[in-house]
Amino acid sequence: MRVVIVGASSGLGRCIATGLGQGGASVALLARREDRLANAAREAGGDAVPIRCDVTDEQSCRGAIAEAAERLGGIDGLVYATGIGALALLVDLDAETWQRSFATNVTGASLVTAAALPHLERSGGTAAYLTSVSASETPPWPGLGAYAVSKAALDKLVEAWRGEHPQVGFTRLVVGECAGGEGESLTEFSAAWDPDLATEMLPIWMAREYMTGALMDVAELVRVVDTVLRCGSSANLPSVAVTPRKVPPTL
Repeated sequence: MRVVIVGASSGLGRCIATGLGQGGASVALLARREDRLANAAREAGGDAVPIRCDVTDEQSCRGAIAEAAERLGGIDGLVYATGIGALALLVDLDAETWQRSFATNVTGASLVTAAALPHLERSGGTAAYLTSVSASETPPWPGLGAYAVSKAALDKLVEAWRGEHPQVGFTRLVVGECAGGEGESLTEFSAAWDPDLATEMLPIWMAREYMTGALMDVAELVRVVDTVLRCGSSANLPSVAVTPRKVPPTL
């Protein structure tokens, strides 16, 4: 199985890339930070290929996918794990933050997909996109409005691609609270958040039960991604939710 993972330099994307590689897949790891990619490729092992890609740049997307297809000998699976989430109340969001959120979370996904489509059509492959419970399973989380709105747009984007190209498997992976990895595999999703606003929002998320406190091991997410990709387009899996099981209260 030949898989391209976009957003593979850190967080869940890196965990998926290294997990698939260690499981025997031939993987191409795409992201902006080349030093991180090189480390991740070594961890993935085998013939893992690190390739620089800026998802907000169309030429970068096309060039990176072309290189990945050439070096892997084709593409059977695409995983779009790139995502950013600014922490800010809607009233405080500026145009630049909105544009950056959509450029990374939505437009970049479509640019990468367009570049990979001919290869996925030839292989009867699958494209999987990491989305969020806040876009479909819960109401939007206060403070993460731009993130939820952009991920909801990503959900519709996946449906639109599926409608135009039914011969390719397009799957959205709705991911809940996940423990992530260690070291460079740690999530950096909240790294730029205002700690004061985060402190204010956290009790609200917990009180509304958007966060349960239960964390899923990232290895479970990797196993689900592997299964979805190996099923191929014939499996017709439009949406898969990967969330931790709630722990029942002690009697």
